[in-house]
Amino acid sequence: MTGEAMAALQAYDWPGNVRQLRNVIERTLIMGMSDDTAAIDLSALPSEVLAEPARLAPNEQAVSIMSTPLREAREAFEREYLRVQIRRFSGNISRTAAFIGMERSALHRKLKALGLSDGTRDDEA
Repeated sequence: MTGEAMAALQAYDWPGNVRQLRNVIERTLIMGMSDDTAAIDLSALPSEVLAEPARLAPNEQAVSIMSTPLREAREAFEREYLRVQIRRFSGNISRTAAFIGMERSALHRKLKALGLSDGTRDDEA
């Protein structure tokens, strides 16, 4: 599995939990893999998995993002990007900070500024 495909799978919300993940992996292997040695990449994943991380904001806000000032658009992007990365690492702030290349304390400040500080863990990596 490529790194991009793994990141997309980790960032997806998985409303169907482990069963849905299992079904997606099985379907991907059955439908898309003709070569046993080929790695699963983004193009092999179903569209519902790929659509989730690409969303910048809730639907009505995504349409109006082009009419907002740069600062607000950047905050909306940062908020959604960090929300996806935190979910990817199951709320672990240390691992999230290491992945995005930010100091843990700076990430804490950024999360607080963006109103995302609830429900996160501060475990060591």
